[in-house]
Amino acid sequence: MMKQINIIILNWNGLNLLKEFLPRVLDTTDLELSEVIVADNGSTDGSLDYARWLGLRTIEFPENHGFAGGYNLALEQSDAPYTILLNSDVAPVAGWDRALFDYMEAHPRCAACQPKILSWHDPSKFEYAGACGGFIDRNGFPYCRGRIFSTVETDNGQYDSPINCDWATGAALMVRTDLYRSAGGLDTSFFAHMEEIDLCWRLRLAGHDIAAVPSAAVMHLGGGSLPVGNPKKTYLNFRNNLLLLHKNLPAADRSRALTRRRLLDTIAWAKSVATFHFADARAILKAHRDYRLMAPEAVLSGADTNLIKNRPDILVSYYLRRLKRFSMLCNIKRANHHD
Repeated sequence: MMKQINIIILNWNGLNLLKEFLPRVLDTTDLELSEVIVADNGSTDGSLDYARWLGLRTIEFPENHGFAGGYNLALEQSDAPYTILLNSDVAPVAGWDRALFDYMEAHPRCAACQPKILSWHDPSKFEYAGACGGFIDRNGFPYCRGRIFSTVETDNGQYDSPINCDWATGAALMVRTDLYRSAGGLDTSFFAHMEEIDLCWRLRLAGHDIAAVPSAAVMHLGGGSLPVGNPKKTYLNFRNNLLLLHKNLPAADRSRALTRRRLLDTIAWAKSVATFHFADARAILKAHRDYRLMAPEAVLSGADTNLIKNRPDILVSYYLRRLKRFSMLCNIKRANHHD
């Protein structure tokens, strides 16, 4: 019998992570509802042998296609109505897949959703990458319900209601398989960072909802790709944020928004120089140079709606008004919340 959900774990030479987390996924997943699949990006460390030893279906690629490319190829082979993109360093809480499934079944406008993301190291706290639902401020900066910049909140149940949000994290992302494909999947030009935000923005422009479903929860190790402070991470975050705005803002607003971002990024560059973080300063310059090279080739969504126009300015809220928790932000549209 065909399962309702394919849970696809993309792997590249992650045998140690698979040994640590894959048994936890199997123990907490409803295997009558969901099938766990390992998609492998050309590993040479025995990862596939381990997945097969566990009796799992595998999808094998002869080379590493990266996060976006690997998932796009894997989703071509998904044969379930729903697919969950699950990082290899995630330990779900029992019932997580059923909770996501029930929510999607009850909300046909919802194209994608995420569970509550807690820290593997300290499950009392949210995890940086996704927390309890992602948002984008008016300047294009991402933040989360439960995490704004470096401030990560303790989970006291304050965000346990489901909510429509701007983006859902790629660490544990449930999508309607057909809508993922029709939207074009993840943009491989991003390489890493913010590709799920771009996908969710495109799905919202197509008239669909994105949600956070806190009745489902997972614990995420995080930090496995590029740590905070790595100049490569700085480069990708700045470049991809510019691409995100270029692709998804309507033409009437794009130029003004990008001009504002150049000014803000210039301040960030100056701060890096003043604090002797010269590698980060060079990364910011390179990000803007490469954005200018890539922008003419970026496929524009043809958006005629500015979905972030009424969002708060998170820099002003956080640094000037000292509003460091999501619940303190007063300008979030209450219409985003479910009744």
